[in-house]
Amino acid sequence: MKVSDWMHTQFKKGVLELLVLSIVNEKDIYGYELVLEVRKAVDVNEGTIYPILKRLTNEGYFETYLEESKEGPTRKYYHITAKGKKRHEEVLKEWLTFSLSINKFMNERVSK
Repeated sequence: MKVSDWMHTQFKKGVLELLVLSIVNEKDIYGYELVLEVRKAVDVNEGTIYPILKRLTNEGYFETYLEESKEGPTRKYYHITAKGKKRHEEVLKEWLTFSLSINKFMNERVSK
């Protein structure tokens, strides 16, 4: 693996929890639909998202429920809990602080 591939992977890992929390914070959603939403921002495969969903559910940030589908099998939907909403706010604040700091640093370097 090239260094650039490794760094790209590390950047993705850092934002995936925020993306998943942000999407589920907007609406209840089933796994594959969530994967499609995340892919709008980051190229990621299903196998990366499902462990995050499982961990966030086990930690009490999401609840799940089953709903019949018109197109196939029953789907498991993810619903954010009050604890999950708080976690989303925390992670979003951390991301905004971090990204502003990095952008400021980089803009100062580019303008020299």
